[in-house]
Amino acid sequence: MRRVVERWQTHFLRRVFTDEEIAYCQKRRDPIPHLAARFAAKEAALKALGIGLRLGVSWREMEVRREPGQAPFLVLSGKSRSIGEALGGRRLLLSLTHDGDYAIAQAMLVAEEVPAGPDRSGGSGENLDDAGAR
Repeated sequence: MRRVVERWQTHFLRRVFTDEEIAYCQKRRDPIPHLAARFAAKEAALKALGIGLRLGVSWREMEVRREPGQAPFLVLSGKSRSIGEALGGRRLLLSLTHDGDYAIAQAMLVAEEVPAGPDRSGGSGENLDDAGAR
């Protein structure tokens, strides 16, 4: 990720990430691991939707958000949201981690509501029908 950002800079960032994602990552001491985790989350979401980057879906339609004190969650908009809803998805669960040169994400589209229990912090996913389009 570091080499890609250094080579393509703003062009790459604006093609893949929303303004909010870029702003969040740039506030970190080293933005690269945070960008890499968000990129991994978007790839995982594409796999959860079963489509890859096709059918008119763009990177920026999948946005990783984070509320203070909450786990990150993924919001779908545009075509990605329509596809998730067509599959019966109600929520997209997300897990992110990064350490050193590695970033890993898992995303799971689920058809039922998943209650936010005390050990889930309520931020592990967002209802597709509650997600605001961007």
